[in-house]
Amino acid sequence: MTDKRSATVWTFVVTSITAFMVALDNLVVTTALPQIRDDLGAGLEGLEWVVNAYTLPFAVLLLTGAALGDRLGRRAVFATGLGVFTLGSLGAALAPSIEALIAARAMQGVGAALVLPLSLTLLSAAVPPERRGAALGVWGAMSGLAVAVGPLVGGAITEGASWQWIFWLNVPIGLVTVPLALRRLTESRGPAGRLDLPGVAIISAGLLGVTLGLVRGESHGWTSPAVLTSLLAGAAGVGAFIAWERRVARRGGSPMLPMALFRRRGFAAVNAVSLLFSVGMFGSIFLLAQALQNVFDYSPLEAGIRTLPWTAMPLLIAPIAGPLSDRIGGRPLIVAGMAIEAVSLAWLATILDTGADYAGLVPPFVLAGVGMALFFVPVASVALGSVPAEQEGLASGTNNAMRELGGVLGVAVLASVFAANGGYGSPGAFVDGTRPALWVGAAVLLTAAAVATLLPSPTRTAAPARTAASATPAAPATPAAPRALPVVGRSSSA
Repeated sequence: MTDKRSATVWTFVVTSITAFMVALDNLVVTTALPQIRDDLGAGLEGLEWVVNAYTLPFAVLLLTGAALGDRLGRRAVFATGLGVFTLGSLGAALAPSIEALIAARAMQGVGAALVLPLSLTLLSAAVPPERRGAALGVWGAMSGLAVAVGPLVGGAITEGASWQWIFWLNVPIGLVTVPLALRRLTESRGPAGRLDLPGVAIISAGLLGVTLGLVRGESHGWTSPAVLTSLLAGAAGVGAFIAWERRVARRGGSPMLPMALFRRRGFAAVNAVSLLFSVGMFGSIFLLAQALQNVFDYSPLEAGIRTLPWTAMPLLIAPIAGPLSDRIGGRPLIVAGMAIEAVSLAWLATILDTGADYAGLVPPFVLAGVGMALFFVPVASVALGSVPAEQEGLASGTNNAMRELGGVLGVAVLASVFAANGGYGSPGAFVDGTRPALWVGAAVLLTAAAVATLLPSPTRTAAPARTAASATPAAPATPAAPRALPVVGRSSSA
């Protein structure tokens, strides 16, 4: 085996393993949440932060992670991110309290933001052009598989050992892959534009304020000074970020996210749909994954198995939806997918009851999985087709960041609806809270379907590699492959 071929193989192995590990942590904790609540004495607010502490820093730093790789070296930043993720996993496994677990999850999110976009960049640079499509397809499939089996893996580990082992398993993988990355991956850099660190700080503070206010609203009172201050400060932070990015662009600098892109109808619409999709879907998953245990009294493993009709369905539908998207464009599939998602959540809200049978949940679960596939397959090509070719990396990173942010907001908003109408006191109380939350999720997804009609048609069709890489259920955590060089999430250097 030549040195070049050996380097390619090692790059494929290291990046695929890390993509699987990082994507797995998006949903692997969902079936462990009841056990975490019992073991650490956590309430609803704490469980929300167990999920959001991972996704919030990931969303905020996704664009910056790729830019740091361009400036400081992609291999170096990738290995650093993997090390941070491993340390966060160790901290989560050893967490003696819910506060410590949340802090460790935040560290994991920071590491994931450095690892995931650069894993795709490193792999694309190492693979010959004639084999790049197949390599990126497998990379995307690994990420999709991780999310599909995430609840099942989490349930099996929680039931067979304890929830801590969800995080312990990452530690030996990290200890092996960090030195492998430093030794086997080829270092590379991109255009070293100026990092928009003030922009990162402003948007981080703004989003944290909004999320904190939403999470604490029901327990502290929506009109309480602490909650109102948090929401208003967060909204002001988001507004300040928009103003700052425009100022940087006017002065000829390199903004983290050029606001001019949102003047393009297609770019604005696809990102709005992505945000709304994650609000409705992942907020619902947060509650339904717990309902399988709290209402139907399934064990963690049994609950994980019973999520498969939902989470694994995109892997079955993607091979059909991909060619269809190439023929008719992405807009019809996305509109249909959002409408189907809305119907599935409304169906679940109608039939969810303490006396319901699991068999009755299977059809709406399958329908939800079909809708997810119809969204994930074309969304990457639609996002990339909405901007000039030289800005595809930025478009991909932005779209993934919007989906992450939607997941954060979805968990916060739907959990607030849940808390206002029910709680953990009994199976009946859990159903009372979950039903209206699902109706809210359905309304959000119906809005997403309406917004999706604004997408331009016909859309630019995707290359086979891009379709394969994006056709996974790992939306919040899986960057898509841009057309030319798949540098995902490049910000100031894009």
